[in-house]
Formats: sequence, structure tokens, C-alpha cells
Amino acid sequence: MPLILISGYPSSGKTYRSQQLIEDFNSKIASSSQPRISRLSVCHISDQSLGLHREIYREARTEKDARAAEYSAVKRALGMDTIVIADGLNYIKGFRYQLYCEAKSVQTPSCVVRCNLVKTDKMKVRRLTAQEIYIGTPIEKCKEINARLLVDTENDGGYPCDIFDNLIYRYEEPNGMTRWDSPLFTVPYDDEKPPFDDIWEVLVGSEAKAKTVKPNQATVTKAAAEPDYFYEFDKITHEVINEVLSWQKEHPDESGELLVGKIPIGLPPNGVSLPQLHRIRRQFAALNRDHELPKSRIQSSFAEHLDRALK
Repeated sequence: MPLILISGYPSSGKTYRSQQLIEDFNSKIASSSQPRISRLSVCHISDQSLGLHREIYREARTEKDARAAEYSAVKRALGMDTIVIADGLNYIKGFRYQLYCEAKSVQTPSCVVRCNLVKTDKMKVRRLTAQEIYIGTPIEKCKEINARLLVDTENDGGYPCDIFDNLIYRYEEPNGMTRWDSPLFTVPYDDEKPPFDDIWEVLVGSEAKAKTVKPNQATVTKAAAEPDYFYEFDKITHEVINEVLSWQKEHPDESGELLVGKIPIGLPPNGVSLPQLHRIRRQFAALNRDHELPKSRIQSSFAEHLDRALK
């Protein structure tokens, strides 16, 4: 089921927005009479749930390990009956793209939830068709919240000041015009709650049929070929080549037409060398690598390809 990416500055209220989403989604699931929806569950993945401390963002090596841990957790949680909320900084667009590809590979929608950066820009917010939620608390407010969290010894606390400033500097804002950051929902800082219904409609929908995403052709596993397909392919194409060589041997320095099955092949008077025939055969094999021909059509298709190549 869907993947929701929470994105925003450090100490911007991402976990608070995540908890709001969890409560609303659990309420919708519990009150639904549709079996497709009632069997859903919500999985919340955050630095705290993964046991990651704020100090991991001090060094590139530990930060890379933290992203790998989040990626692995998201990959394990993605499934047909689970709504995954990735509650983290998610500030690197390349990492968001990686998670987008992972969601697409299992044919499920993804989303980013974004909070607006300036409170007075609330009326200018564009609700893009993105499944990303961006938490856009102003930097000054984030600093104020972080300062309070630093003195809170009972909880995980805030970010050290140098790490906080560095993360603010390196933050790459989501862009709803890119496919991995869309659909993009913006949640202004002074909004009481995210657009629950809009997010639910985009990710889950109210229809009886589940929402799915068509995977890229490159990520689709190719169906296994018949056990003897490649043997038959080599055998048939080499037989056609041998027929061409035999005709040329019997008709030296002559142009003519060789009939292979029901397909005529026009041969030039100066003949065709064996390396040239093998090169044409390799081209034919490359053209049919993704779409295997039926065995009954290999001979005729190769003969047609050979005839076009020799003209």
C-alpha cells in the first residue's frame, strides 16, 4: 500500500504531523465497511523507531548508514495491506527518488507531505497532486523548538546547534514538478491539521478498487524463456546463414533471390561475407531480446531482417 514521505527542517513538527495522520487513518480504517480498507494497517518509521540518535548527522558515514537503515525498514514494510509513513528529514532529493522507485516497483502510490516555510504564505500554497508531505515550519520557529528539545532530557532531545545549522543549510526542498516529489501536499505551520481527506483519496481512494502504479519497463521481471528457446534460436538463424553461403557457393559472382521458407532474400552480385552475416544475426538477436518471437516465426522474421539489411 502507499508510502508517505514526511519532509521538513529539523525540529519542524514532522513527528507531530505523522501522529495526526496515523490517528486519522486508523479512524478511517476502523470505520470502513470495505474489506479492502478494513484490513489495512499503518506503519510509522522514524529515527526513534530505528534507534538512531541525533549525532548520526555529524558525519557523512554514520548519516549514510542511517539512510540505509530507513530505506531497508521502508522496503520491508511496503506491502499490499500496509500504509507506510516515513517520518524523517528526507531532505536529500536523491534519497526521496530512491524511495519513490521502491514504492513504484511494488506498484503502490507514494506521497510527500510538506509544511510551508512562511506562515504568511498560506494563501499562496499550491496543493499539487503529489503524495509527499512537506513540513514547512519557519527556520526561526524550528530553532525555538530545537532549543526547548535540547533541555528535555527525558525524551530524545533536539539536534546540537552545529548539526542543526548544517542540516538547514543542506536541505533540498521538495519540488512538486518532479515525478518523485509528486503528488506534493503542503502543510503550513499554522494549519491545525494536514489535508487528511485529500491525502487519503490520492493514496487509498474511496472506490472499491485499490490504487496501483504501473512500474517502469526496466523494473519489470521478464518472463522466463522456454528451456530450449535460445538453442532453437541459434539453430534456426545459423541454418538460414548456411543456406545463404551455399547459394553463393553455387552461384559465384551472381545476384539473385534465395527463397527461405516463403520469404525471398535478395543477394548482391559481390556476395556477403560470413562476418557480415553474423553481424546481421547479432543485430536481429538484440532487437528481439525484450520480445521473444514464437519459434515458428524465427525463420521468417530473420529472413525478412536479412533481406532488409542487404538492400
